[in-house]
Amino acid sequence: MGLWSFWSLSLVAFVLLYPFHPKFVSQAEISLPRKSDRFNRLEVTPLEARVTRKSAEIKVSLEVDNSTKVLRALETEADGEIGQQVGNETSGEEPPVAIKPNSHSGLKIAGKKYGNILEDNQARSTEKPMLDSAFSVSRKKAKRSVDVTSTENVDRSISGEAHFIERFVETVQGVSNSRAEYRRSGEEARGSNPRQNEPHLDTSTFALSGDSAHNQAMVHWSGHNSSVILILTKLYDFNLGAVTESSLWRSTDYGSTYYKLNDKVGSRTVLSYLYVCPTNKQKIMMLSDPEVESAVLISSDEGASFEKHPINFNILSLLFHPAQENWILAYSHDSKLYSSMDFGRKWQLVLDNVMPGRFYWAVMGLDRESDVVHIETRIAKGRAKYVKCRAQRCSEANRQYLFPGYVDTNSLVVQDEYVFTQVTKSGRASYFVSYMRESFKRMKLPKYCLPKDMHIISTDEKQVFAAVQEWNQNNTYSLYISDSPGVYFILSLENLRTSRGPAGNLLVDFYKVEGINGMYLANKLVDNHVKTFITYNKGQTWALLPAPATDVAGNNLHCVLPFCSLHLHLEMSENPYTSGPITSKKSVPGIIVATGNIGTELSSSNLGMFITSDAGNSWRQIFDEEHNIWFLDNGGALLAVLHAATPIRHLWISLDEGKKWDRHSFSLAPLYVDGVLMEPESDNHIITFFGHFSHRSEWQLIKIDYKGLFTRRCMDGDYQTWYLHNKGELCVMGEKQIYMKRRPGNRCMLAQDYSRIYSSEHCLCTAYDFECDYGWERQADGKCSPAFWFNPNGATKSCSTSQTFLNSTGYRKVLSNNCREGGRTSYSPRREACRPRAPRGLRLSTSQGELSATVGSNVTFMVYLDEGDSQRTSIQLDFGDGIKITYSNLSRTDDGIKHIYRTTGIYRVTATAENSQGSDSSTLFLHITSPVERVYLSAPIVTIKGKEANLTAVVWPSHTRTLTFFWWFDNSSEPIITLEGSISHTFQREGKNKVTVQVASGSAVMQDSKVITVKEFFRSLLLSFSPTLDEHNPDIPEWREDVGRVVRTALSQVSGVPQDQLLVSLYPGLPTTAELFILPDEHTPSEHRTRSEEALETISDIFVTALNQGLIQFELKADIRIIVYMTQQTLAPLVDSNSIHSGPAMLMLLSVVFVGLAAFFIYKFKRKIPWIHVQTEDSHEKEPEVISTVGQNDTMSKVKLSEFPSQKELMEKDLEARNRGGIGRNVERIVTREFPNCTNV
Repeated sequence: MGLWSFWSLSLVAFVLLYPFHPKFVSQAEISLPRKSDRFNRLEVTPLEARVTRKSAEIKVSLEVDNSTKVLRALETEADGEIGQQVGNETSGEEPPVAIKPNSHSGLKIAGKKYGNILEDNQARSTEKPMLDSAFSVSRKKAKRSVDVTSTENVDRSISGEAHFIERFVETVQGVSNSRAEYRRSGEEARGSNPRQNEPHLDTSTFALSGDSAHNQAMVHWSGHNSSVILILTKLYDFNLGAVTESSLWRSTDYGSTYYKLNDKVGSRTVLSYLYVCPTNKQKIMMLSDPEVESAVLISSDEGASFEKHPINFNILSLLFHPAQENWILAYSHDSKLYSSMDFGRKWQLVLDNVMPGRFYWAVMGLDRESDVVHIETRIAKGRAKYVKCRAQRCSEANRQYLFPGYVDTNSLVVQDEYVFTQVTKSGRASYFVSYMRESFKRMKLPKYCLPKDMHIISTDEKQVFAAVQEWNQNNTYSLYISDSPGVYFILSLENLRTSRGPAGNLLVDFYKVEGINGMYLANKLVDNHVKTFITYNKGQTWALLPAPATDVAGNNLHCVLPFCSLHLHLEMSENPYTSGPITSKKSVPGIIVATGNIGTELSSSNLGMFITSDAGNSWRQIFDEEHNIWFLDNGGALLAVLHAATPIRHLWISLDEGKKWDRHSFSLAPLYVDGVLMEPESDNHIITFFGHFSHRSEWQLIKIDYKGLFTRRCMDGDYQTWYLHNKGELCVMGEKQIYMKRRPGNRCMLAQDYSRIYSSEHCLCTAYDFECDYGWERQADGKCSPAFWFNPNGATKSCSTSQTFLNSTGYRKVLSNNCREGGRTSYSPRREACRPRAPRGLRLSTSQGELSATVGSNVTFMVYLDEGDSQRTSIQLDFGDGIKITYSNLSRTDDGIKHIYRTTGIYRVTATAENSQGSDSSTLFLHITSPVERVYLSAPIVTIKGKEANLTAVVWPSHTRTLTFFWWFDNSSEPIITLEGSISHTFQREGKNKVTVQVASGSAVMQDSKVITVKEFFRSLLLSFSPTLDEHNPDIPEWREDVGRVVRTALSQVSGVPQDQLLVSLYPGLPTTAELFILPDEHTPSEHRTRSEEALETISDIFVTALNQGLIQFELKADIRIIVYMTQQTLAPLVDSNSIHSGPAMLMLLSVVFVGLAAFFIYKFKRKIPWIHVQTEDSHEKEPEVISTVGQNDTMSKVKLSEFPSQKELMEKDLEARNRGGIGRNVERIVTREFPNCTNV
């Protein structure tokens, strides 16, 4: 009580002595910062989540995933905005993810321009103020962290579990719970002994009453200098995976007061997401929760009114047009892309099977029509097509396929002047680029780089920065820089530090310093130590950062290069409304604020805050704990907030580049700060802190007006100049530049349009204004020499004898370097006269690098010539199918040579280059195939042990020399492989033997199997059926098997012969015919072979009698009975199907009559027919054996079954008869329905 009494008396004295002021003035004072946790590495970051940084998207594996990925870190203006997700973190829990980056293989784009290579390709770059984008907040226990949703193309899947704990109530002295708004001013906020001239802040607090249970929020500050702020709060049920409640709040006075809009959008409407048009921030689009209703709510007056429009699909992401405010692309849950040209009122389907995040609006100035859409559409697993069409006219006839052939899925990137894609063949990825919408060219890295993965980091200033993982790298990447067309890459920095984010996205420690041309920071692995390097010439040379001379307390550090240096964390913040570990701004060139440490390597402990005011030449330590730091007043002031897991109530402001910091109180009670919202480049000087007093309290929004820090606007005398230099060298990127900045400590407001560059003077070029050209490498003495694999004397292929060409000196000027050439040394390419050269290094390939194609497809051949006069060198291409084509010069083949093959086969394709000096040639062998649709194994179902049996694989359609056949016999461990479709095999084991043939055509494999019964002897009879059976014959294997089983049963019932001694096989085609095989009894001993043969002969006689008497019948359907006959008719066509050949037709009819008479004669006189029952005598033992359709070579005095056509010949004749056309049914119509037009291979 004594202590409380003392403070009460002090407060009374304070009130009596000093009058209250209408504004809250905070006393400036110094206090020591407290320790805080490290920043987590950014997993997903939206474009507009930074103050001035752009974002770059990447993936070339180009991993481009999914897929070994590659390419893409690209920078564009933001096409759309959506709220960022901010979450209250409970200890040990991850915040709910508001956007899932793509995990597919293929080209990827970084979510930040530099630093983080992310999977979500739509998180594009922007220079818009971070408060232009909305954010969303998810509550957890102790603090709120930010998970970002992409501002353009947002995957809004939310994952994680809510672990709610009991609410604790924190009593805040001096804060009334009965009012939503609370204001403080004057001495109440300043404390004792106030000074009237001290800088002060005006603050007000507003609580969103009734939404304390809501665990997510999305905030948007409307357009430039607008006073409107929108807040969407939501209750997300993690068990249901859906939003169950929502409230929409709106402020029209920069956040001083808010009012609810639930009645305007519909009291029962549950809102899930908020989007803002990037080109007109007065236009707002909100999505209702699809679990309740699918609708969009549209506002054109910053949320003052809404109109609702139902939709019939679930929107997963939106992409706004960069110029047209009403044009939107929407990606649905079922992989369909829709377009709207009236800001969401009506939608039209553009294309289906679209890969998520792989669609782009036209780039102004490059695409002819502004409504063009670039799309990657999935064709098959791992394969996609690059499609270009107009948003409202994307039918098949209106689509353009600009890349010849398939691309890897998740590999299309359209960014600025470039289009990137990736193609993987035989496990190796090739990367292609189109510059200024011209034809695609293969990206070329040093010959033995052999990239395993590639990511495009940036496409600034018409140049590509790429992170490449070389063949001998595992956890690091190397930085490569291209020429303007993005084709030829050279090494800039090896062993960049990289890591993987929670979703598998690549994170690269690489950062562009805003406001200084050619200045970058990167973390490199050196002898297992990560060190920070800086470049002033766009990666041509790199150096360590010098450490400060003293620490924040003024103690000497004694850190000497190169043994000790300053190391910085370069990752982006996971919360778009915190500054992250490093900050720079275009409007204040030369100032960088970053989190780091001093020592031999980068560390996550002993962290402090460091600042440079001279573009990295010297550094000072400003805090010994981590802080979030923002630029205020167009960069003229710095705002610092402690990065802590505990609630805070103070902020720090510096007006002299961090030399002195004033502490200000912004809240009576400590606040868990979830983020800071501000509008840079504006004149309102408003900051909004948002957070909560406890983990379950209402959302608190604290508006801070810092205009009171300044006394007036800056005049000419308030500025000073400073020289940009690199360790004393004034020429940086070819210029001597003098910059202007406000004199430290002046309390004047900066004008937005004042010039930062005071003067600029071009310098004479030196060797370090140039980088080594493609194929050249920097040596220890600083000179560029050709690599061992590169021939610098090779003339360009476009060089003609009557012309000149630019021959590289081994150097190429750093892009955007402004030096002027002069003096004796010249590093630019020299113009030389072209000399006559014979063609050398002629290379021939297909556009996709494949050596196979399908019949009828358009094959594109590419011809390359390393040396020679391309203008006077003729090119002849022999396609190998009898067609040749000749071009007068090589330039006519730049777009490739197209040819269509009409038949399958292997073709020798030869290219020949010839001029007056000589010739060169190149050859490739191209396999033209067609898909195998069906395979049929033609084989006897019974064969004789120890004698060859012919097996034939019949394929449809027919192929020539392009198939591989794999023959598997019984349980063989390895197949017999042939290139022909026929094989002879001798079976040595009696019983049932299974034969399988597999036919491989490219990557497709089909097979068919047969079971062959092997015996030492057997008898067989040919069968025919009532003509009615042909009318019900579908000619498929299953039907033939079923009919054969029925016939076998009927034969067994009539004769009493066991079914296991009978086999009936129906042949394909019409008329329906079959063969009956009579097998010896398995139980008869082998020494009684003679008795067994006599028994088979007796059984055969019985069947002949029964068949001739029509005793073998079966019921096919009700009232349809089929009679089985013994026949002498062969399976081969008896007539020519052509109707004009009447003579052969008559012969066939006479043959049928003759066969009928012979059958009657046999029945009447009961004589044996030699070709049905044939007793043959071996020349030595005179033992009888059976003659069957498999063919035996014994000489017969009578007609033998072996004289019948083989099955292969039969099918060929069937094909011939069908091609000529049938002339009737039954005997006269012999066709094959199962294998039309099939031939034996």
